[in-house]
This record gives sequence, structure tokens and C-alpha cells, in this order.
Amino acid sequence: MRTFTGLIRPRATVLGNEFAGVVEAVGGGVTHAEYMSVPENGSLANMPANVTYEQAAPSTEGAHYALSHIKAARIRDGQDVLVYGATGAIGSAAVQLVKTLGANVTAVCDTEHMDLVRGLGAEKLIDYTTEDFTKDQQTYDVVLDAVGKSSFSQCKPLLKPGGIYISSELGPHAQNPLLALIAPLHRGKKVMFPIPKHDQEMMGYFKELIESGQFKPVIDRTYPLDQIVEAYRYVETGQKIGNVVVSVEPSY
Repeated sequence: MRTFTGLIRPRATVLGNEFAGVVEAVGGGVTHAEYMSVPENGSLANMPANVTYEQAAPSTEGAHYALSHIKAARIRDGQDVLVYGATGAIGSAAVQLVKTLGANVTAVCDTEHMDLVRGLGAEKLIDYTTEDFTKDQQTYDVVLDAVGKSSFSQCKPLLKPGGIYISSELGPHAQNPLLALIAPLHRGKKVMFPIPKHDQEMMGYFKELIESGQFKPVIDRTYPLDQIVEAYRYVETGQKIGNVVVSVEPSY
């Protein structure tokens, strides 16, 4: 992943991924800003009218990964989709986005968060603390591993003929990109490894879904900027649900 993010140090030296706030000034010669500066053709959109900054900021974190997976697999109305890791930033978004397309969602999560995931739109729930989801008797058009803890070989029996497996991670021995490259060479069940991209069309898509009530990012906790170390430590526990937000307040 450092090929994309920077071999020696992060290419983007900012303390987050997505942002929401007020544009204070614009201009062709801007080289510095107190918090951040972005190009006018960057991944920008006006905020949905019905959300706060803290709600808008995480609306594309995880969700843009989920959307790229969904588009690559061409998920459509009536299909059966399994989402493994349905409480994370990617998984919680995927459940909602798949539902907007009319597909049937089976979600894998733990006992504690089953009500949350059911509220996101999942029709069927599998509690991974009590059962192995790979032993499910139902088969699916798409299996989306949003936490990267499974493999194609484990999930292959879950797929219908011609079914698609997608993982958010490289997989054991970084096999997923390779399996995706050779997928066009044979028919049947296959792996996809789409590379997500940011653009204004994607931002506008999420804005419309939020305003229509079809999508709402799941927020676990919000920290003030002076507690950003604690925020990162919490994320690193691997126990967060959805997104963690850092609120940057002016010092005056």
C-alpha cells in the first residue's frame, strides 16, 4: 500500500482522510492554508443541507471504497450479497448502498451490534461469535469482505456460479490482486480487486443519498482536536464501529 501512500513517509501529511468545513477563500495562487487547501477540481461537493460538519466529514470515508466494490461487481436489483464486517466504515456503508440498489443483504457482525446492522437494511444476520459464516447454506452473487479477514478459497463455496468475491485487503500472501488479474482468463467464480477513485461525481452521489435519507454514515465517537492521540489509539484497538471523527475548532 505504500506504493500509493508514500514509500518513506505519507505523501499527504494531513491528520485525516475526509473533511467538512467552510471555504474561507479561493484563488489561483493559493499555496498555504491554516488547516488545508484543495484544488477546485478535487473531490468536493456542497454539504447536504440536513447534516452537521461532524456528520458530513465521514460520509465518504469507507463509503467510497464500498461504492467502488459495488460498481465493479455491478450489483443490481434482486441479487444476493453477503457483507462480512458490516459494522466497519466500509461494511456499514456497503450494507446501505447495496440496499439502495434493491439487492438482498446478508450481514456478518457480532451479537452486540446486530440491531445496528439490521437498522442499516440487512435482511439476514450472521453472528460470527457463534457461527462460521463460510458454512452458510445460502449462496450469493457477491461476497464482500469489508475487513479483509477471509480468503477466496474460504468464501468460494458461498458463491453462485459466476459469483464474485471482493476483499478490502490484499489477502493471504497478497493473492487478491493476482487472482483478480487472472480472473478474465477463465469463467466461473472469480476475484475482483477494484482500485477506488475520488471525483466530484462520487461526492455528488453521496450528497444525494444523504439528502434523500438513503445513506447515513455510522459514527462511533467524535474527539476534539486536542485529543487526536486518543482518537488514533482508539482506532488502533480495532474495536471501532463505523467512523471516528475529529472536530477541529478555531482557537479564537
